[in-house]
Amino acid sequence: MSDIRRFVLLFLATLCLPVAGWAANGIASSAAPVATLTAAQIADRHIAARGGLQAWHGVQTMSWSGKLEVGFADSVARSQRYVSNAIPRGPKVEQMALKSAQKNTESQKQVELPFLLEMKRPEKSRIEIEFAGKTAVQVFDGKAGWMKRPYLNRDDWEPFSQEQTRASAGKWDLDGPLLDYASKGTTVTLDGIEPVEGRDAYKLKLTMKGGDVRHVWIDSHSFLDVKVEGTPRRMDGRMRSVWVTQRDFRTVQGVTVPFVLETAVDGYPDTHKMTIDKVDLNPVLGDALFVRPGS
Repeated sequence: MSDIRRFVLLFLATLCLPVAGWAANGIASSAAPVATLTAAQIADRHIAARGGLQAWHGVQTMSWSGKLEVGFADSVARSQRYVSNAIPRGPKVEQMALKSAQKNTESQKQVELPFLLEMKRPEKSRIEIEFAGKTAVQVFDGKAGWMKRPYLNRDDWEPFSQEQTRASAGKWDLDGPLLDYASKGTTVTLDGIEPVEGRDAYKLKLTMKGGDVRHVWIDSHSFLDVKVEGTPRRMDGRMRSVWVTQRDFRTVQGVTVPFVLETAVDGYPDTHKMTIDKVDLNPVLGDALFVRPGS
């Protein structure tokens, strides 16, 4: 599947759109976590650290703007392939390209593309990414989606495939996976304690209503997300695990939002960051933004 949506979802990946996710501040842990906490207690403390149910329920729309890393500067074509998420060969070829890029300092700098992500309840989203002087767009109305990919000389709106639609369903929940998890039919259990970037974190196992299983790592002191398991991606002919690490969390009008999200894909040496420059809560977003133009 070679489309702008798969690229963006490598950053927003997964079980929950990390919209309501954030990470700990990176200070080394000085005390052991309280192992006697139950999964429900950890989830409750996490929700409080996020700003609380009332604050998040007051968010009806949200927009993020910033930059996405999409590949190394040694090749415009390589960056375009990454935007399309259409790497044609195996990880060995990708690693060779990476080593070639690292021969000089300038080529090690990843290309950054401006993006705008707009979201509206219930589960509506619109993503715009500027690439090669053109703007790629993907919209999802909660049930169906469309995309325009001018960087591939495709200027007409194309509907999502069945696979893309299934992957989008439930992924644009502003609240994330732990707010109101019980009412969503999600079961949460504690899978142990693991270190994440030098800090102890509770590993929570989330079993969704439909049977899907994902993991979230909650910092044992801040009770904020340090890591989330993303939706697996098919790359080079096989499904690969995806993880998103979240950092630089900040409070915006009473809710906590990550400003750096770094995505790693199993089997690939390079990671890619989404850096958020600005978060707007409850901007005016008309429904027309989330439907196919002309419909």
